[in-house]
Amino acid sequence: MNDLINRTTIAAISTPMGTGGISVIRISGSKAVEIADSIFRSAGGKSLSQLSGYSALFGKIFDGAGPIDEAVVTVFRAPHSYTGEDVVEISCHGGMYVTNRILRIVLNSGAEAAQAGEFTQRAFLNGKIDLTESEAVMDIISAKGRAAARSALNIKEGRLSREIERVRSLLVDEAAHLSAWADYPEEDIPEVSSSTLEQNLNKAFDSLSKLLRSYDSGKAVKQGIDTLIIGKPNVGKSTLMNFLAGTQKSIVTDIPGTTRDMIEETVVMGSAVLILSDTAGMRETDDPVEQIGVEMVRRRLKSCALALVMFDASRPLDKNDLELLEVLSDTPSIAVINKTDLEILADINKIKQSASRFVYISAETGEGIDNLIGAVEELTGAAEFDENAAVLSNERQYQCASKAADSVKEALMAVSSGITLDAVTVLIEEAIQYLLELTGERASEEIVHSVFSKFCVGK
Repeated sequence: MNDLINRTTIAAISTPMGTGGISVIRISGSKAVEIADSIFRSAGGKSLSQLSGYSALFGKIFDGAGPIDEAVVTVFRAPHSYTGEDVVEISCHGGMYVTNRILRIVLNSGAEAAQAGEFTQRAFLNGKIDLTESEAVMDIISAKGRAAARSALNIKEGRLSREIERVRSLLVDEAAHLSAWADYPEEDIPEVSSSTLEQNLNKAFDSLSKLLRSYDSGKAVKQGIDTLIIGKPNVGKSTLMNFLAGTQKSIVTDIPGTTRDMIEETVVMGSAVLILSDTAGMRETDDPVEQIGVEMVRRRLKSCALALVMFDASRPLDKNDLELLEVLSDTPSIAVINKTDLEILADINKIKQSASRFVYISAETGEGIDNLIGAVEELTGAAEFDENAAVLSNERQYQCASKAADSVKEALMAVSSGITLDAVTVLIEEAIQYLLELTGERASEEIVHSVFSKFCVGK
């Protein structure tokens, strides 16, 4: 694959399509400078081939018919570039027509259209970054909050890679000692100490377990938690949805059953990111359309990660409210007691008996929202999230770390059971392979392709 990459030069638009101040067309490969030089004339007459890395020229882009646009063209020389190859970036005026026309000229001049994530894939294949750092690039792009962005940047700069390398080195040292002691009995190699072996395996297992625990809190901060707002009609669900979204996503009226379909929005609550759905009011109804909405909510409750169960503090509890109290024990949830700015008539003690977490709010005025944010952060684990720590970012990383931890655990059991050290060595080497797969050093071509296929074109 590396040989193929070295023979091709790729190009793509690296900025979002649309009207804007500038657009950037990125070119990478051995002919990047040559191709850019063939379509660019600098204002001072200097060619791009004369530039050292991290240098730029102002001028115009030309095709056979004449000038297309003014541009600033920046040259990055291998290996000190994003991809590790020669890279040229053309910064032209933003706009779909001009941007696409310049890209077409670049492609007609000898470049090939880049595939999704191909620039970052080249950086990985050229040893500029490992697979976890590559995945962090998309996490930076898709970050929805400060904690997610800071964490992704730390991972991009190698925080997770260094932690994995520390654990792997510990296991490699033990595997090497075991192999040397078993294979060269005539040499003066210290006998393997079971207590030292167990101690180091426990260190590795504890580190991997900590990483695995980081996944859930990281998911709450980075990927978003599937969350439902549920309650009977007119309890304030849509008002809360609109308040948290910062705009009117749901229609708010005094007519019960206004919300029929689920309305979804991504919202940031403190450090937690919620994929928040406003739902149909939970009640018995003869309206067939409304009933479909209610049944949809019941199904979603079985799979959602969090429910914000709302109660109207200004009205006594009825049978619909009592049914909702059962949800509090079956689903990770927070009882949200709304309309506390009005006279309280609901049996608050009954709600408290069923809810492990409850907050008082006024969705109309925003009073108590900070307490709701704190409860969400606590329940999702976002409150414990350390943006500076090594964190597993996705399911691929989680599975690799989980398999490595299982292998280390089996090795510990084998040592304590007195099983031959050959079997222990096999299990340790198995754990090492999973960690190498995590960082991409031993990942299959299918895994690498799967990772980069999720990237946007131009990155």
